[in-house]
Amino acid sequence: MAHLFRDLSLGHSKRESTPPPLQIKPQPMPSKLTSTNLQSPLGQLASQLTDSDLRLTAYDVFLAVCRTSSSKPLSTSASFNFDLPSHNSPSQNHNHSPNSPALQRSLTSAAASKMKKALGLKSPGSKKSPGSGPGSGQGKSKRPTTVGELMRIQMRVPETVDSRVRRALLRIGGGLVGRRIESVVLPLELLQQLKQSDFADQQEYDAWQKRNLKVLEAGLLLHPRVPLDKSNNASQRLRKIIYAALDSPIETGKNNESLQVLRTAVMSLASRSDGSLSDSCHWADGIPLNLRLYEMLLETCFDINDETSIVEEVDELMEHIKKTWVILGINQMLHNLCFTWVLFHRFVATGQVEMDLLYAADSQLAEVGKDAKTTKDPDYSKILSSTLSSVLGWAEKRLLAYHDTFDSGNIYTMQGIVSLGVSAAKILVEDVSTEYRRKRKGEVDVARNRIDTYIRSSLRTAFAQRMEKADSSRRASKNQPNPLPVLAILAKDVGELAIHETQVFSPILKGWHPLAAGVAVATLHACYANEIKQFISGIMELTPDVVQVLRAADKLEKDLVQIAVEDAVDSDDGGKAIIREMPPYEAEAAIANLVRGWIKTRLDRLKEWVDRSLQQEVWNLQTNQEGYAPSAVEILRIIDETLEAFFQLPIPTHPALLPDLMAGLDKCLQYYVIKAKSGCGSRNTYIPTMPALTRCETGSKFQGVWRKKEKSQNSQKKNSQVATMNGDKSFGIPQLCVRINTLHRIRSEMDVLEKRIITHLRNCESAHVEDFSNGLSKKFELTPAACVEGVQQLSEAVAYKIVFHDLSHVLWDGLYVGEPSSSRIDPLLQELERNLLIISETVHERVRTRIITDIMNASCDGFLLVLLAGGPSRAFSCQDSQIIEDDFKALKDLFWANGDGLPADLIDKFSATVRGVLPLCRTDTDSLIERFRRVTLETYGSSAKSRLPLPPTSGQWNPMEPNTLLRMLCYRNDVTASKFLKKTYNLPKKL
Repeated sequence: MAHLFRDLSLGHSKRESTPPPLQIKPQPMPSKLTSTNLQSPLGQLASQLTDSDLRLTAYDVFLAVCRTSSSKPLSTSASFNFDLPSHNSPSQNHNHSPNSPALQRSLTSAAASKMKKALGLKSPGSKKSPGSGPGSGQGKSKRPTTVGELMRIQMRVPETVDSRVRRALLRIGGGLVGRRIESVVLPLELLQQLKQSDFADQQEYDAWQKRNLKVLEAGLLLHPRVPLDKSNNASQRLRKIIYAALDSPIETGKNNESLQVLRTAVMSLASRSDGSLSDSCHWADGIPLNLRLYEMLLETCFDINDETSIVEEVDELMEHIKKTWVILGINQMLHNLCFTWVLFHRFVATGQVEMDLLYAADSQLAEVGKDAKTTKDPDYSKILSSTLSSVLGWAEKRLLAYHDTFDSGNIYTMQGIVSLGVSAAKILVEDVSTEYRRKRKGEVDVARNRIDTYIRSSLRTAFAQRMEKADSSRRASKNQPNPLPVLAILAKDVGELAIHETQVFSPILKGWHPLAAGVAVATLHACYANEIKQFISGIMELTPDVVQVLRAADKLEKDLVQIAVEDAVDSDDGGKAIIREMPPYEAEAAIANLVRGWIKTRLDRLKEWVDRSLQQEVWNLQTNQEGYAPSAVEILRIIDETLEAFFQLPIPTHPALLPDLMAGLDKCLQYYVIKAKSGCGSRNTYIPTMPALTRCETGSKFQGVWRKKEKSQNSQKKNSQVATMNGDKSFGIPQLCVRINTLHRIRSEMDVLEKRIITHLRNCESAHVEDFSNGLSKKFELTPAACVEGVQQLSEAVAYKIVFHDLSHVLWDGLYVGEPSSSRIDPLLQELERNLLIISETVHERVRTRIITDIMNASCDGFLLVLLAGGPSRAFSCQDSQIIEDDFKALKDLFWANGDGLPADLIDKFSATVRGVLPLCRTDTDSLIERFRRVTLETYGSSAKSRLPLPPTSGQWNPMEPNTLLRMLCYRNDVTASKFLKKTYNLPKKL
């Protein structure tokens, strides 16, 4: 067996048997690795072994297993066929035939590393080779020529230490004839072979002895491959021996009693079977000791001069490292897991800049994923879970707030970190989690779920930071004029954040989540929704700040929804699920409600003003030259100011809310018009009630007396029936004329206001073409009609008040009372002319004709009423007809005014009724009676043959209407007429 160790010399004569001369220990190469705060997931040792202790022990193991019977140099390219991964057991990988490669295998870079290619690692074009630094010893720098030399340099082992271990291994080999190296306990054998004289000083010797004793403690007592029985005496003995030796070093290098006791206890524990049929000793294959030692060996794959690069000779180096599996109890699955961690840890420790390392770790993690699906080994699963959790925890610490982690300087690392984190999460969820297996009924997209979580978490954090920034910005600008509200600033910042997200991060995350941008904007939408809804609920009135915030919120929402829609254009549901996550802020609705509240407040004030103003209005003609009420000027001014203020509101919805304002203003104006004409009476207010039908008392010498007496009674009756308003000066003719002028002015101003509204709309930023085509929303609908109706009512009231009330003394009480020839129409015409002059000077020219026409109409009605319902004080004979016709012609001439008055056709139109009735005045009595009988029979049919019914008063005078004919007979000063009325209807001669 000794020949297995004889060719292990590295740069020394194989005949050398004495210790080499004492050399100055070179300082190891200073490491550039940074502290990562990443605890090794491979497990923490319960013993006090340092990383240096573990590295030296790992080197001892490496030298022990890498032995050969030949020193034939082999090149890297020809000597190793690396097939990644290889799931071979340790025993299958290490058949130590006499032709196996040795530590002295020659190194060459003739071909690129197959392992680097498999991991996607780039080969550096030119760099220092390992050993060229100060750690290679004294003298001229040189490139290592053998695997052993490379390993020594990579593990920072001084040549003196290396030489000492090799000498010990040569001695050990002499006593192991026919046995394999895994059948010995290496630390025990080293203690047996090396003595104090092999070391430079006592301190180095003591440290070496304590290290080996601690390794035995860790491998056999603290972390044994085969669990210890509490009653195991050997373990208790060994523990006492080790503790004693740690306090008082034992003498080594001899076959003394102390070492024999130690050997007995060690071999008793190390030789316990783990269930396999091999005769291996189990001293370094317990978890986590074996994994930590193997981790030290895998670290040697990284160049000590460029710690982000893997050495060019990694293929041959890894081939020799794998030979330690037989002692460390490592298999391909544990190798894949450990190598993944080492690659990942190196990426983190070197500043996270070498992406090749990250991609290599991700590639190796794919192999771990395959392994995880093929084994249920609890020990492996525990280490797997710990390692993946550590990787995932590190990745998620960055990804859950990736806006803080990544910027333009390191964004290129994000994709690799996401890939690594997602891969770790998938293995944890799909292959480690029992809950996943138990609940797995439908397919679970682990990657998508993780990315969803990262996006939402990071954006919530970013939103909170933006909100704090917006608040700080508001405080900083509070002394500036018109500072922006916090939520308006925040809306702008969130919009910029959304754009940055979709341009920088979403393209990366979309590889795992097809709706990455949609999820991002939905998250931002929800974050801002919490703030804006709270803001809306606290709004009490419409202010510029409120409108600014709501407009900013509305713009932000539209932008976010647009991004979500564009991102989901190719999704299965067209983005409906994302859009459902974005319930509207209702900012437009909030603005609309506030504006409606603003409108209501203005309208309520306006209505109160109308009531108060009209109570104080005196309708005085001398108030202004235009002849209309000051209150009308004021209400039109208020309406104009209200419209101006409305269009100055900084809102985007003027066209949509304008109809609400228009309708309210329209109702207020209509209310003013209605109030302005209320109490002024109408046509029917001034027409007197017609007296009861009587017949004339003909031939009496007391006729004049009776007529004078009845005239007084009739006048009193009439005066009680007319709704006179002489006590209220606001209802006089001048005042009524002012009211008419006022309504006319309001009606004419409607067109001006409507044109002004169109101008406002054209200057409105939110107006569209259709807003101008829809004319109804910009017009006053109620007020113009109310004005027309009001002018009509007031015009008739003025006319009939003049004729039947103000001129009653010359019309009702004077015209044709007693003898018609002595009480003709001249006094009436004089009074009418005086009133027409007042009307012409008072009323606006646009409504003047209307009022004069109504006065003429009222005069005609009054003239007919005198003839047909003048009461017992009036009686006419056929001879009076000429007087009546002449008077009526004089009445018409008054209104014609020699062509300066009303048009002739208008006079003819309104005098038609009188002209139709006047011929009856010259018709003889018998003819009137006959016509009355005929018309009555035609009207009432056969029921009128036995007794003529009394026709009711219709008020529609007509020569062919029974009541008109009957009234003509009642006022006929004729015996025949009186007898007919007495006989037919028994009418009295007086009231």
